[in-house]
Amino acid sequence: MSPVLMSAAVPALTKPRKAKRLALAERTLGTGLRVIVVRKPGVPLAEVRLRIPALSAKPTHPARVGLLADAMLTGADGLDRADIAGSVQALGGDLSVSVDADRLMVGGNVLAGNLAGLLGVVATVLTGAQYPAAEVATERERLLERLAIARSRPGVVAGEALGRRMWGEHPYSLDLPQVAAVAATTAAQVRRAHADLVHPHGATLVIVGDVSPARVLDQAEEALAGWTGSQAAGRVPALPAPPGGPLLVVDRPGSVQSSLRMGGAALTRAHERYPALQLANLIFGGYFSSRWTENIREDKGYTYGPHSRIDHHVLGSSLMFDVEVATEVTAPAVLETRYELGRIASLPVTAEEVESVRQYAIGTLALSTATQAGLASTLSALAAVGLGLDWVLEHPARLAAVGVDEVSAAAAEFFAPARLTSVIVGDAGTISAPLAALAAIETA
Repeated sequence: MSPVLMSAAVPALTKPRKAKRLALAERTLGTGLRVIVVRKPGVPLAEVRLRIPALSAKPTHPARVGLLADAMLTGADGLDRADIAGSVQALGGDLSVSVDADRLMVGGNVLAGNLAGLLGVVATVLTGAQYPAAEVATERERLLERLAIARSRPGVVAGEALGRRMWGEHPYSLDLPQVAAVAATTAAQVRRAHADLVHPHGATLVIVGDVSPARVLDQAEEALAGWTGSQAAGRVPALPAPPGGPLLVVDRPGSVQSSLRMGGAALTRAHERYPALQLANLIFGGYFSSRWTENIREDKGYTYGPHSRIDHHVLGSSLMFDVEVATEVTAPAVLETRYELGRIASLPVTAEEVESVRQYAIGTLALSTATQAGLASTLSALAAVGLGLDWVLEHPARLAAVGVDEVSAAAAEFFAPARLTSVIVGDAGTISAPLAALAAIETA
């Protein structure tokens, strides 16, 4: 390589371009369905995201709504699984159903000229899903198999243990349904869950693509006119404050690695201090050049990669940390993690760090919403908490306005080790004594 090229400085980043205003139209239908359409040309497709609220405190809810999502496309109005799939494929589209604690999502994409046809298929499924007993039985066995595989992974075990420690009996504590509840769920119960849950009032349909927003509003209203009703009001408790406390060690005898999970409360996207917390998180562990990564991956070689993030739910947001390390370096990795948490919580971050993560945050937001699919998913999530396209367009300016002192203050408030709830899954016989030398522990 040329010596000149080797010594050349990396050019400075340019100022972020101002986001283009996109054509948007919105309408709340008489059924209570909110429809948001954004024109984003470039690819002759339309992305569809129908978000139906699904938060419930009923213990059987995760199993029933999980099977509902898996079986919804297996039969509707005399059409079987193959008929529905064939109808979607003939339109040049794709359709799927997913679920989490907050929502049921019917999502997909289609050639823009065939959007009305895809909305017709969606309407058929929403109003006429049949959940045949044989299909529900098949999906139940598949779900049970997936749950068994998932819960064989230490990271999943750690995540569930952390959820229980942070949220107790709250619905957010369960990422996955319980095996016994899934095994006991019948097709009739899934049909009842559909009747109780799948209604337009309070739901949001987001469509992004190479379309005319005003025309698509009319198409959506016509296609979904027969989808009516509203959910019965459910009582879900407020999100409790994570309790902190001793490090919980969950025994996994003979494990060659340990899975560390930590969590604490965070600010929502709507909070005025959220940009400062977002940048503080990036500095600590939110991207590849973060402090945590530099310490326990690049310098110590304890892990392939730690990661911290801010998770957003309808009822609140949380700051989450996860890392996998070899059993023999578990205690040293925890020591260095606590050191980095204490350092960012007690000492100011630097202007150079803030500027670096600021550019990263602005750039990744632009990339994540540059595609029709990315923008549709983002707008669907934002709509659930009362935010919209303006938040996407204005957030870069909020990030640009954050100063070093604000980021340091957010780090001091949210990253102190004592305020985090922590769980580690590993060989307790090997890791407990070294960990007890660092912090108070409990063993499960």
